[in-house]
Amino acid sequence: MGHMHGNSLKTLRRDLLAQRKQFAAESAYIQTTSTLLSHLKHYLESCPDNIQTIALYWPIQEELDVRPTLLAWAKEMLGRQLSLPFARPDKHLDFYAWQDGDTLIPSQHGVPEPDPNNPRRPPVIPDCILIPCVAWSESKKGAKTHYWRLGYGGGYFDRTLAQLRQAKPALLCVGIGFDWQKLDDAQWQAQTHDEPLDALLTESGLFS
Repeated sequence: MGHMHGNSLKTLRRDLLAQRKQFAAESAYIQTTSTLLSHLKHYLESCPDNIQTIALYWPIQEELDVRPTLLAWAKEMLGRQLSLPFARPDKHLDFYAWQDGDTLIPSQHGVPEPDPNNPRRPPVIPDCILIPCVAWSESKKGAKTHYWRLGYGGGYFDRTLAQLRQAKPALLCVGIGFDWQKLDDAQWQAQTHDEPLDALLTESGLFS
């Protein structure tokens, strides 16, 4: 199957977001998310020491809230810091240092973002980026399995990642998703401009 028609991709994305909303209202949701967060905590604990700056996301539309887990991680050791993305008009993301309690400004998409003019919160280049998935897929290349993220369709993330990976090849990009969000090839296939994830975390654990 070739490139998916833009319109059907829109429909797929809309259906997935509706499904996530429904999932968030189910009784199993609490258990599933706490399992996922404990996998995240374990992942962070096993991260190499050179992971000092982690970019997280401000949760919108039933995205998993990773903030408490990350704030705890940052507190554990001196030198660790968190950052949040800021969407530029040219559809790239910049990352700025973030601390709990900072005043955030809603973006045009309604996402709370750091103030790029705050002199106390400089721009940073993260060592690790956590990114929520609307859905995800996998593809095999020889012995290696690649994991792919379906996002909201703005392309910010792929552009940013392509650029950051050139500047910082050791960058880790970890998708956060649920098992049920996995798509098969008939539903969606990653395109050439899509950047693969380095790892994917679901309630089943870490795929990398």
